[in-house]
Amino acid sequence: MDRTDDSLIALRRILRSTELYSRDLALSAGVTPAQLRVLQIVVAKGGSTTPKALATQMGVSQATVTALLDKLQKRKLIDRVRSEADRRQMNIIITDDGLATTDSAPDALQQRYVKEFEKLPDWEQAMMVAVLERVASMLDAGDIDASPVLTIGDLHTDRTSH
Repeated sequence: MDRTDDSLIALRRILRSTELYSRDLALSAGVTPAQLRVLQIVVAKGGSTTPKALATQMGVSQATVTALLDKLQKRKLIDRVRSEADRRQMNIIITDDGLATTDSAPDALQQRYVKEFEKLPDWEQAMMVAVLERVASMLDAGDIDASPVLTIGDLHTDRTSH
Protein backbone atom coordinates (compact mmCIF):
# COMPACT_ATOMS: atom_id res chain seq x y z
CA MET A 1 0.00 0.00 0.00
CA ASP A 2 1.27 3.48 -0.75
CA ARG A 3 0.81 6.81 0.98
CA THR A 4 -2.07 7.80 -1.29
CA ASP A 5 -4.01 4.72 -0.21
CA ASP A 6 -3.06 5.33 3.43
CA SER A 7 -4.35 8.90 3.23
CA LEU A 8 -7.61 7.82 1.58
CA ILE A 9 -8.15 5.16 4.25
CA ALA A 10 -7.54 7.73 7.01
CA LEU A 11 -10.03 10.13 5.38
CA ARG A 12 -12.60 7.35 5.08
CA ARG A 13 -12.14 6.44 8.76
CA ILE A 14 -12.79 10.07 9.75
CA LEU A 15 -15.90 10.25 7.55
CA ARG A 16 -17.18 6.91 8.81
CA SER A 17 -16.63 7.89 12.44
CA THR A 18 -18.58 11.11 11.85
CA GLU A 19 -21.37 9.21 10.11
CA LEU A 20 -21.66 6.64 12.92
CA TYR A 21 -21.69 9.34 15.58
CA SER A 22 -24.42 11.24 13.71
CA ARG A 23 -26.52 8.08 13.51
CA ASP A 24 -26.01 7.29 17.23
CA LEU A 25 -26.91 10.86 18.19
CA ALA A 26 -30.04 10.82 16.04
CA LEU A 27 -31.14 7.53 17.62
CA SER A 28 -30.40 8.49 21.24
CA ALA A 29 -31.24 12.22 21.32
CA GLY A 30 -33.21 12.78 18.12
CA VAL A 31 -31.04 15.68 16.89
CA THR A 32 -28.16 16.23 14.50
CA PRO A 33 -24.70 17.20 15.76
CA ALA A 34 -25.23 20.78 14.54
CA GLN A 35 -28.59 20.99 16.32
CA LEU A 36 -27.02 19.63 19.50
CA ARG A 37 -24.26 22.23 19.25
CA VAL A 38 -26.87 25.01 19.03
CA LEU A 39 -28.54 23.68 22.18
CA GLN A 40 -25.18 23.37 23.97
CA ILE A 41 -24.26 26.96 23.11
CA VAL A 42 -27.60 28.27 24.35
CA VAL A 43 -27.13 26.34 27.62
CA ALA A 44 -23.55 27.65 27.98
CA LYS A 45 -24.84 31.20 27.54
CA GLY A 46 -27.22 30.83 30.45
CA GLY A 47 -30.20 29.50 28.49
CA SER A 48 -30.59 32.46 26.13
CA THR A 49 -28.71 33.94 23.18
CA THR A 50 -29.30 35.55 19.79
CA PRO A 51 -29.19 34.01 16.31
CA LYS A 52 -26.32 36.35 15.40
CA ALA A 53 -24.28 35.19 18.42
CA LEU A 54 -24.94 31.56 17.46
CA ALA A 55 -23.85 32.15 13.85
CA THR A 56 -20.69 33.91 14.99
CA GLN A 57 -19.72 31.23 17.50
CA MET A 58 -20.49 28.35 15.15
CA GLY A 59 -18.80 29.98 12.17
CA VAL A 60 -21.81 29.63 9.88
CA SER A 61 -24.16 32.01 8.12
CA GLN A 62 -27.28 33.39 9.78
CA ALA A 63 -29.32 31.52 7.15
CA THR A 64 -27.82 28.23 8.36
CA VAL A 65 -28.60 29.13 11.98
CA THR A 66 -32.17 30.09 11.02
CA ALA A 67 -32.69 26.67 9.42
CA LEU A 68 -31.33 24.94 12.53
CA LEU A 69 -33.51 27.07 14.82
CA ASP A 70 -36.61 26.36 12.71
CA LYS A 71 -36.09 22.62 13.19
CA LEU A 72 -35.38 22.97 16.91
CA GLN A 73 -38.43 25.18 17.43
CA LYS A 74 -40.65 22.77 15.53
CA ARG A 75 -39.53 20.06 18.01
CA LYS A 76 -40.14 22.46 20.94
CA LEU A 77 -36.48 22.37 22.02
CA ILE A 78 -36.11 26.16 21.81
CA ASP A 79 -38.40 29.17 21.81
CA ARG A 80 -37.94 32.46 19.99
CA VAL A 81 -38.83 35.48 22.11
CA ARG A 82 -38.63 39.17 21.17
CA SER A 83 -36.07 41.09 23.18
CA GLU A 84 -37.53 43.45 25.76
CA ALA A 85 -34.63 45.87 25.19
CA ASP A 86 -34.82 45.88 21.38
CA ARG A 87 -38.05 44.63 19.82
CA ARG A 88 -36.25 44.06 16.50
CA GLN A 89 -34.00 41.45 18.11
CA MET A 90 -35.06 37.86 18.68
CA ASN A 91 -33.72 35.87 21.64
CA ILE A 92 -33.36 32.12 21.56
CA ILE A 93 -34.44 30.44 24.80
CA ILE A 94 -33.85 26.77 25.56
CA THR A 95 -36.92 24.84 26.74
CA ASP A 96 -37.07 22.08 29.33
CA ASP A 97 -37.21 19.56 26.48
CA GLY A 98 -34.10 21.18 24.99
CA LEU A 99 -32.27 20.84 28.29
CA ALA A 100 -33.32 17.20 28.54
CA THR A 101 -31.99 16.62 25.02
CA THR A 102 -28.57 18.04 25.88
CA ASP A 103 -28.48 15.97 29.06
CA SER A 104 -29.34 12.72 27.25
CA ALA A 105 -26.99 13.20 24.28
CA PRO A 106 -23.83 11.10 24.09
CA ASP A 107 -20.46 12.87 24.25
CA ALA A 108 -20.06 14.81 21.06
CA LEU A 109 -17.44 13.55 18.65
CA GLN A 110 -15.94 17.01 18.49
CA GLN A 111 -15.65 17.08 22.30
CA ARG A 112 -13.56 13.91 22.17
CA TYR A 113 -11.47 15.44 19.41
CA VAL A 114 -11.00 18.71 21.32
CA LYS A 115 -9.91 16.86 24.45
CA GLU A 116 -7.23 14.93 22.53
CA PHE A 117 -6.22 17.90 20.34
CA GLU A 118 -5.64 20.13 23.38
CA LYS A 119 -3.27 17.54 24.86
CA LEU A 120 -0.94 18.00 21.86
CA PRO A 121 2.03 20.34 22.06
CA ASP A 122 1.57 23.72 20.36
CA TRP A 123 3.76 22.84 17.36
CA GLU A 124 1.74 19.68 16.71
CA GLN A 125 -1.58 21.54 16.97
CA ALA A 126 -0.31 24.09 14.43
CA MET A 127 0.86 21.29 12.13
CA MET A 128 -2.50 19.51 12.34
CA VAL A 129 -4.45 22.70 11.61
CA ALA A 130 -2.23 23.33 8.58
CA VAL A 131 -2.65 19.77 7.31
CA LEU A 132 -6.43 19.78 7.82
CA GLU A 133 -6.77 23.14 6.07
CA ARG A 134 -4.69 21.77 3.20
CA VAL A 135 -6.90 18.66 2.95
CA ALA A 136 -10.01 20.87 2.90
CA SER A 137 -8.41 22.93 0.13
CA MET A 138 -7.50 19.79 -1.84
CA LEU A 139 -11.12 18.68 -1.63
CA ASP A 140 -12.26 22.10 -2.86
CA ALA A 141 -14.09 22.58 0.43
CA GLY A 142 -12.81 26.06 1.24
CA ASP A 143 -16.14 27.76 0.47
CA ILE A 144 -18.36 25.35 2.40
CA ASP A 145 -20.30 26.96 5.25
CA ALA A 146 -19.17 24.69 8.10
CA SER A 147 -19.14 25.08 11.85
CA PRO A 148 -16.66 23.45 14.20
CA VAL A 149 -19.13 20.60 14.60
CA LEU A 150 -18.19 17.22 13.20
CA THR A 151 -21.23 16.18 11.21
CA ILE A 152 -22.50 14.97 7.89
CA GLY A 153 -25.76 15.95 6.29
CA ASP A 154 -27.13 19.32 5.26
CA LEU A 155 -24.32 21.68 4.38
CA HIS A 156 -24.88 24.88 2.48
CA THR A 157 -22.23 26.42 0.24
CA ASP A 158 -21.75 29.79 -1.29
CA ARG A 159 -20.32 28.21 -4.42
CA THR A 160 -21.64 29.47 -7.72
CA SER A 161 -19.99 26.90 -9.97
CA HIS A 162 -19.17 23.13 -9.98
